[in-house]
Amino acid sequence: MSTALTARLADIAAQAEVSEATASRVLNGRPGVAAATRQRVLAAVDLLGYERPARVRQRSAGLVGLVIPELTNPIFPAFAQVIEQCLSGYGYTPVLGTRMLGGATEDELVGQLVERDVSGIIFLSGLHADLTADPARYTRLAARGVPFVLINGYNADVSAPFVSPDDRVAAALAVNHLRQLGHRRIGLAVGPDRFVPTRRKVEGFRRAVAEAPGDITPAIRHSLFTVEGGHAAAGALLEEGCTGLVCGSDLMALGAVRAARERGAAVPDEVSVVGYDDSELNAFTDPPLTTVRQPVRAMADAAVGALLEPMGGSPMADTEFVFQPELVVRGSTAQAPPP
Repeated sequence: MSTALTARLADIAAQAEVSEATASRVLNGRPGVAAATRQRVLAAVDLLGYERPARVRQRSAGLVGLVIPELTNPIFPAFAQVIEQCLSGYGYTPVLGTRMLGGATEDELVGQLVERDVSGIIFLSGLHADLTADPARYTRLAARGVPFVLINGYNADVSAPFVSPDDRVAAALAVNHLRQLGHRRIGLAVGPDRFVPTRRKVEGFRRAVAEAPGDITPAIRHSLFTVEGGHAAAGALLEEGCTGLVCGSDLMALGAVRAARERGAAVPDEVSVVGYDDSELNAFTDPPLTTVRQPVRAMADAAVGALLEPMGGSPMADTEFVFQPELVVRGSTAQAPPP
């Protein structure tokens, strides 16, 4: 075996957390390997960017559509990557449809996917999360016999499986972190009120403030889930004297940091900022961003699992699977400045 092949095998075995002998048996199509282990090795091959050997390639079990918002927010491609890996592990070929300003709408993307005879569709932060959108589009999709799962944004008028982070808990984690650092004027910079995740974050924020010991002055500003939106909302909150800012997305948090610096306030010495979502880039921002992490891997696995059931012939579940977020403390939060 050549040095290059040996190195590649070692990489695959390490990624899959199996022995090189086990990885070799899988790649050579030999028996004696548990199905779950085999899938782990093949997923490692895909993750590392290697091509699967012809002897272990399987014919696609079918196409599965993934409809997501624009790709500029790192959380959306992060979800897409994990979902696509999970689908590939089950033999399905993912088909990505991206909603962009001036581009295809969600309904147009769904029409194209249905024309391609997809086995199911996963929606991430789609129109189901917008309380002003007509939920009947999902009823019509179900009537066409297309199973689907909805991530981020529960809607009681849609009968389908939902996968959500606990946005109320997420906001509370951020508020309690800032309170423990001594902040008493805490603001929430969050997206438009028509979105379910926004309303849940607001509910969690208000509840955490109400339940907090001591006198905390809250403030809330709605804007867009973008750097510019965070900049605008944070600017208004800073004018009200807030020293601790909870943001509805990491992009908003980056805008909040910029707004503070434009006013001559140091982050975190004078203003603390907490984001929401988390990506690998957050450790390299200036300062590294404290944030509330969405459990992307667990949510993606649950979404794919919930979709496989109706694709296999079982009735489509009508429930919401809620996952707990995690506070990740980095360098954008610190003790509150003296009054």
